[in-house]
Amino acid sequence: MNALSSMDLIATAGRTPWHRASALSKIALALLILLLAVFTPSLSLLGVLFGVAVLLALSARVPVRLLLTAMAYPVAFALLFVLARWDGTWITPARILLRPLTCCVAVIWLMGSTPYPDVFAPLSRVLPRAVGDGLFLTYRALFDLIDRSGRLWRAIRLRGGAEGSARRRLSLAGEGLGTLVLYGFERSQRFYATMQLRGHSGRICGCRHYADVTPADLLTLAAAVGVILAAVTLWGRP
Repeated sequence: MNALSSMDLIATAGRTPWHRASALSKIALALLILLLAVFTPSLSLLGVLFGVAVLLALSARVPVRLLLTAMAYPVAFALLFVLARWDGTWITPARILLRPLTCCVAVIWLMGSTPYPDVFAPLSRVLPRAVGDGLFLTYRALFDLIDRSGRLWRAIRLRGGAEGSARRRLSLAGEGLGTLVLYGFERSQRFYATMQLRGHSGRICGCRHYADVTPADLLTLAAAVGVILAAVTLWGRP
């Protein structure tokens, strides 16, 4: 099972207080952490925000292995900026690494504790209809394409596609990528035809569960108050 599928399973089957809180309050908290992580000049506040994001993810029962795997992607890209802006100190690299890591972990907490239709439903109310529906369909299509690509690469390896010269392997990889592109077009046409047959009215993500307030939202509110207090206290510090 790939990382996205695992996260979706955790979001749907989880039973922690975060899973019972409304999607709207969790989106607001995640957005608050993201904005503070992006704009704060304080390394101390960045460290606190990263610790809060990790605590949120672990308390939502996101597996540590899944968390580390997801964190590896922003680290790989951030290392390029660390090397480009290296000034001989550890403060600049720490600040460059903590910004994307904090944003990544906050999003993992959100997506690991909220079924994705509830995440995209409020976005479709704010964004233009085509953009909101496009984001929802793109995220949904990722699961299918990742599974399809995994089966394709296994078939290539079983038939000896991983052997031979680099030129031959690149040629096979290109053919496999082309197959995936064609499959994606065909899949999107069939999906759209299915939506038409089922009476698609021009809007998806119409569920309203995202705004169902529960007692668990008090926990989200307490976390947001703690983050705001930390920001007020540490914003001007190094």
